[in-house]
Amino acid sequence: MVVFAFGLVYLFWGSTYLAIDIAVQTIPPALMCGLRFSIAGVVMLAVCAVTGRRIFYSPRQIALAACVGLLLLMGGNLTLSYVELSISSGLAALIIAITPLWFLVLDSLLLGDHHISGRGKAGLGLGILGLFVLVWPELRSTTALGRHEFWASISLIGGSFSWALGSVLSKRWQSGMDVFSATGWQVTAAGLGNFIFALLNGDLSRAAWTTRSVSAVLYLVVCGSWIGYTAYIWLLEHVPTSKVSTYAYVNPVVAVFLGWLILHERVDGFILAGSAIVVLSVILVTSAKVKERTVAEELPAVEAAGD
Repeated sequence: MVVFAFGLVYLFWGSTYLAIDIAVQTIPPALMCGLRFSIAGVVMLAVCAVTGRRIFYSPRQIALAACVGLLLLMGGNLTLSYVELSISSGLAALIIAITPLWFLVLDSLLLGDHHISGRGKAGLGLGILGLFVLVWPELRSTTALGRHEFWASISLIGGSFSWALGSVLSKRWQSGMDVFSATGWQVTAAGLGNFIFALLNGDLSRAAWTTRSVSAVLYLVVCGSWIGYTAYIWLLEHVPTSKVSTYAYVNPVVAVFLGWLILHERVDGFILAGSAIVVLSVILVTSAKVKERTVAEELPAVEAAGD
């Protein structure tokens, strides 16, 4: 069961980058995210209610959950969805792999209970180097398309920061809500926020509801938000967190492979070298947190609450 659950997390969360890439080809990103998270969130809350979990909390607790959800799934996932209009799903996944590096910094600054060790600092430095290698072809490009891809890649760094900030704030606030109910409110709030943004942006008039894109959205709801998340929570109850957090550097490998196999995305020497450096940097940071056994080693569990 442990091996099976790991396979679900690795495959389904790694494949969400591909599904997003397919969905946003005909459905504007904000509208796609609004559909995905609204359906997922409402069903999560309904399941919590049916299974006897508490779903109604104070306005303050729900507001805090909503803020976390907006940071995670608008600042993080909506940015990713827009970026995948410009760059490949594999490259996007590799850039997102720096998120654990943001966790290390934000945990130290906001929670104040994790010291950045020498190994962690080395990981941060390697992560910056890996990002530089990944975006180097766009950085040196003189064409408008290359420059556009470069700025899209840079914005994704901001999106990963928003994801990490929402996760760390969730850890800091400790609202006292049931974890499944809190996740339901986070996802529902993100769905509403994305829908509002989509309406203001006129996305409804620009959407094309093809079988391919709608299927991708349903895949994101079922496999990304339900199956992948449930498998992750089950693993957290049966396997050490340090092992479960390996998804942070396995998912990009899955995303790059699927993007190459299905969408025929480019995999050149810069992507191979940059991905190797980024993966090594994340391994260094993750192992440093496990070694020091601080609150930071639990952050991947908090991060999962947004998926």
